[in-house]
Amino acid sequence: MGERQIILWRHGRTSWNAERRFQGQSDIELDDEGRAQAERAAELLAYLEPDRIIASDLARAWATAQALSARTGVQVRADARLRETFAGEWEGLSRAELLERHGDEVARWASDSAARPGGGETRIEVADRVVAAITDGLDELAESGTLVVATHGGAARAGIGALLELPPEQWACLGVLSNCAWSILSENSTGFGPAWRLQEYNAGSLPTPALADDR
Repeated sequence: MGERQIILWRHGRTSWNAERRFQGQSDIELDDEGRAQAERAAELLAYLEPDRIIASDLARAWATAQALSARTGVQVRADARLRETFAGEWEGLSRAELLERHGDEVARWASDSAARPGGGETRIEVADRVVAAITDGLDELAESGTLVVATHGGAARAGIGALLELPPEQWACLGVLSNCAWSILSENSTGFGPAWRLQEYNAGSLPTPALADDR
């Protein structure tokens, strides 16, 4: 049986990213740099020959996915479950404004996956919906197939943590994802450990095949 791959791909830059504003589910489009990032990343990811592409329906992730679709001919399917964390009253605030108005809550949210940013979603709730969307995408994937998931930084980190079966309190060990960077998970066919292995994280170049040291 072949090993399937999941590529979790963060969207390109937006003006709110550049201004360090909390986007959440606010529907902000890519800026010029973000569109250029998506084109550069798509050129590389096309070499991995994706079989399916699913994307958040928010404009920044959808446009990022379309850059890869244009190069590969693979149609994109929108899935609202891949949206970024809903962050209620925090959305639109700059980092400085967040710390000034909600400093204690921000500190708690950084370490507590059950905290609700701005009265919104917990990381656990985000992970549940992201994993459900990915699972549905995998159901339609052939053996050895590759699924590209165009999504958001927080949603991707939560989904990766859950897929790797890390305890939620350890998800913070996964670093912040750069705009248009991707992470690659491969199916673990050994029968030991979690169902997925992390092969690349926050990458901007194609993976280099490595000889495993445990099989």
